[in-house]
Amino acid sequence: MAAAKVALFGLFGSGNLGNGGSLEAMVAFLRSRHPNTELAVVCAGPEEVQRELGVPAFSMTWYRPADEPRAKAVVRKAVGKVVDAVRTFRWVRRFDVVVVPGTGILETTLPIRPWGFPYALLLVSVCGKLSGTKVAYVSVGADSTTQPATRWVMKTATTLADYRSYRDELSRDAMRGMGVDTSRDRVYPDLAFALPVPRAENAATKTVGVGVMAYYGTYVDRRQADDIYSTYVEKLTTFVRWLVDEGYRVRFFTGDPADESVASAVTSDLRRTRPELADTRLVTDFAPTLSGLIEQMAAVDVVVASRFHNVLSALKLAKPTISISYASKNDKLMDGMGLGEFCQPIRSLDVARLIEQFCALAATRELLTSEIFETNERNLKLLDQQFVVLSETLFSADRVTAAAGSD
Repeated sequence: MAAAKVALFGLFGSGNLGNGGSLEAMVAFLRSRHPNTELAVVCAGPEEVQRELGVPAFSMTWYRPADEPRAKAVVRKAVGKVVDAVRTFRWVRRFDVVVVPGTGILETTLPIRPWGFPYALLLVSVCGKLSGTKVAYVSVGADSTTQPATRWVMKTATTLADYRSYRDELSRDAMRGMGVDTSRDRVYPDLAFALPVPRAENAATKTVGVGVMAYYGTYVDRRQADDIYSTYVEKLTTFVRWLVDEGYRVRFFTGDPADESVASAVTSDLRRTRPELADTRLVTDFAPTLSGLIEQMAAVDVVVASRFHNVLSALKLAKPTISISYASKNDKLMDGMGLGEFCQPIRSLDVARLIEQFCALAATRELLTSEIFETNERNLKLLDQQFVVLSETLFSADRVTAAAGSD
């Protein structure tokens, strides 16, 4: 039997480490259990994906940003939406399965427009139905939206899919609330939990991982975006000053290239206010991939972070963690790890309370590490169950048998 042709679709290669981690986990699953699969990635940054993973990749859209006048760009974008409808059908029908692996593709906690990525998802699902290609949404994140157009696009795209699973109950409930029949949909852990784990340090090193985020609020906050950003940076700077004054070494983590501006602002402040400490107490060596970030996190004692996959990576390493949450998914993840009391909303961050939480977390570090480790073991078992279901659902029995026999 001919090898299955599988396309992985999503916002990969755009610099977001969480998205890249989900892709990496799915590629690893396919290579280990279905090694004969003909694999390709359809994404935002095909050059980066092909360089990092060695998988053939091409752009999900006809239009790609260029240095050109705004009026010309607007026209080309509009033309691109029409071209993409034809272009998507042509590439979808060449594959047996299109998998949307993980990420918060159905979330609106950050600015999103219906004619952007939601439109691309809709095209894939429609073209899958027209061409007989299976479409699967695997451990994806979702939330409810009050924007009618975005709501309709997301509902239609997911309803047409052949397989759906979510990374938490909040996501499944959100899609149910938007009118999607989720009675046969399952909840499994985030795909990034399947990534390999480096050996974590057990001895205390007095190093704190601080995951920063260029947070400007949601789409409805766009008029106050700059104020939201500056307030967050100011509060984070105050906290990092306290850490340095208490003798801690701080290692910054990011989840997107835009986050580096926050680390730069905090570092600049420390160089001005603590010139004798800044160069020895701050580390800004950013990892280009989620796997690289996980390796760096292995050397810290405690993590304080905002980006979902920064928080997840810390928990995957069984690191005691505080979430400065920009979305309810962070709180849900922390609750599942028994760390619900160590969360704060990013919009109303209280630095004094954050310091109290940090001290409490550091004091119970060893006990929390053991409890988090046990939860991680359960997550791995659940993900393995999903991988079995995916093999049975998306591949024929002959292909599964052939793949299993070659392991």
